[in-house]
Amino acid sequence: MLPDIEVANLPGVYLEFTSRPNERLKRDSLDASDLKLLRIGSGAGDGANQEQATVFATAKGIEKLRKKVDQFRTEDTPEREKNGQLIPGRPKNADLVQSVEAITEAGLRALWRSPADNFPNDEQATNWEVWLEPSTAEQFVQRAEEHGVSVGQQRLLFPEDVVVIANGTRNSLATAIRRIGGVRALAAPTVTADFFDAMDVDEQAQWVGELLQRTNFHPNADTGYVTLMDTGVSRAHPLVQPALAAADRYAANFAWGVEDVRGHGTQMAGLALYGDLTPNLNQNGPVAVSNRLESVKLLPDAGANPHHLLGAVTRDGVDVVEQTHPRRRTFTLATTTGEDTPHDGAPTSWSSEIDQLSAGVSGQRRIKRLILVSAGNTDNFSFGAGNYLSTCDHEDNEIESPAQAWNAIAVGAYTEKTQLPADEQAKPVAPFGDLSPASRTASWSSIWPLKPDVVLEGGNWALSAAPPPMRHGWLSLLTTHHNYPTRSFAFSHDTSAATALAAKSITELWSDYPELWPETVRALYVSSARWNQQMKSHLPAAPQKGDFASLFKRYGYGIPDLSRARRSASNALTLIVEDAITPYGLSEKTGGDVHNEMKLFTLPWPVEELRKLGNTEITLRVALSSFVAPNPSEASRGSKYRYASHNLRFKLNRADENADRFIARISKIADNPEGPQSIEDDLWEFGSNRRDVGSLHIDQLTCRASDLARRNLIAVHPVTGWWKSKVLLKDSLPEVRFSLVVEIDAEHVETELYVEVQAAIDAAVAARAAIAV
Repeated sequence: MLPDIEVANLPGVYLEFTSRPNERLKRDSLDASDLKLLRIGSGAGDGANQEQATVFATAKGIEKLRKKVDQFRTEDTPEREKNGQLIPGRPKNADLVQSVEAITEAGLRALWRSPADNFPNDEQATNWEVWLEPSTAEQFVQRAEEHGVSVGQQRLLFPEDVVVIANGTRNSLATAIRRIGGVRALAAPTVTADFFDAMDVDEQAQWVGELLQRTNFHPNADTGYVTLMDTGVSRAHPLVQPALAAADRYAANFAWGVEDVRGHGTQMAGLALYGDLTPNLNQNGPVAVSNRLESVKLLPDAGANPHHLLGAVTRDGVDVVEQTHPRRRTFTLATTTGEDTPHDGAPTSWSSEIDQLSAGVSGQRRIKRLILVSAGNTDNFSFGAGNYLSTCDHEDNEIESPAQAWNAIAVGAYTEKTQLPADEQAKPVAPFGDLSPASRTASWSSIWPLKPDVVLEGGNWALSAAPPPMRHGWLSLLTTHHNYPTRSFAFSHDTSAATALAAKSITELWSDYPELWPETVRALYVSSARWNQQMKSHLPAAPQKGDFASLFKRYGYGIPDLSRARRSASNALTLIVEDAITPYGLSEKTGGDVHNEMKLFTLPWPVEELRKLGNTEITLRVALSSFVAPNPSEASRGSKYRYASHNLRFKLNRADENADRFIARISKIADNPEGPQSIEDDLWEFGSNRRDVGSLHIDQLTCRASDLARRNLIAVHPVTGWWKSKVLLKDSLPEVRFSLVVEIDAEHVETELYVEVQAAIDAAVAARAAIAV
């Protein structure tokens, strides 16, 4: 009865049970220990009335089933007496076995819960709604790409299910499900932003009320603020009002007022609080909103700010919001200018002012600030019928100012929205997981910073028979409308929407770790980003360091992962160092300017665990973040060393390199950063051309665990900056803060990296305390 199924190295197997005609399956027996009943319903077998059930069985579950079938064949239950009569025994497990006509290994259709006609009929990649077991959902999400399945970022959370959207062919999804397990059901994605936007006024208001009842606002002492520098925000909307106090709305120009006439700011507000409203409306569980809002009107209700005042207006907006409350703010700027194009990555007055504000050398309060800037949007009328990425990559679509600012997080857009109505002839422009056609890209060489830093959902366009492609409700995000109650919902798109989503997640991250510096939060967030499989499909089979250039120009470091930024698990951990360095000084012998100091850190590596892993490959990822004071003079525009006040680099010792040899090697590099001795292989994946630009430096390497155990020294050292001038240094030796974030990840290998590192850190802290006493 049971098929001959090999379960070794699999989490289990999906089985389909078909009842005998006019029989009912014994449900209790199919939902026992090591068996999970996923679906049961009527089935058609030769026209007879039959039931079909889909069951997930572990290896133990398979053995228990086999044993029950064998017992049915060979063993009877004991005789028993009833009403004075002796009732003979029956075959054991007869109710279960006799109700079953056939047991087969289940295919995808056995998990399908949508109408049968909606099941994908071809082998093209398509979107699937995947219902996952909560306890193993993250495992499926993390491993699905190994089998050619891309999983979207959004989640629907139900008491017994986690629902995600996945993209892949039938065969790739079937392989992923068989190898990973954890899938409870499959369905066709149905609800999009257009569904809610098309409702009448009263129905929209009802949906708003229902969502509001399920929403929990959690302001506390550590709550972070998303400070929207936009067109103002309307407090009339019930979903916005609880998170935005009337006193927290400002204008850079007092004559403008604080109301949102254009609507863009209120759209940003909804996304910064809830994310895309579509999945929030399409569930019935609680929704948590942990951020609060501030609004600074940066744009007049009509017209635009003069180009020469863009930096000054931004500074005025920062000053006006900071004058009352010292708060932890994520400044969010989703407005850019094309008047500086082409700039080829060089600083402009606006981007330089953003750098000054971040570094705390501008504004009434001289504090470091975390600033997000959108990358700017393309013009859909510039797109023809060819490959849309060629148009996005064209120099005419370079990232707009001020997104090239060194210290800001520049946010581009990608998309997972590819579903259109079945009866519509249009097709989505971007495939699932690729660059949103609205997103601009970097056109410049390695002299200037890698931009954008990250990409988030920005929607897609639909292309009909002839260009140009157009925005489409099914391919958009849903957010709050500024004209409530006339309208409750609005579509949102492009890099503005992506920037609001980034502000939401990075502010939540900062609220989890409120003592961290802005420089550290930037490093944690950007370093958590990864390219998905679709993005990496543009690489050659064996990519070299130079091949990553096109990915960086489009996607930055990829899609941020908040769970990765927060995590320290048994097989993965993140170490954070916040420190300061005096990069330059004066020589006692010559009086000339010199590199003053480097910082050397001995990493508390889990040496014993790494040695146990031997040849197992471990990934090390390092991020170094500091905020530079800019010098945008004309003479500095062609040099990364003359624009930044200081430039820092990190180096890791080699497996056979002790501290003395390591320091000697770094000293040579610092004195001649462009010389041949600075070229490092050392298995770094991105390389110095990509890493050693801007004020955020990220790279990773993968090596044997036994080698990494010996690579436990990391140095932070200066190279040339405009502060390295004996004229400036005669007055004082400036000190700068930096953040170093080091991640090690054993991925799917079971090990206890975290426990050993935590023990080493605890011992070091205890030793320092004893010395202090």
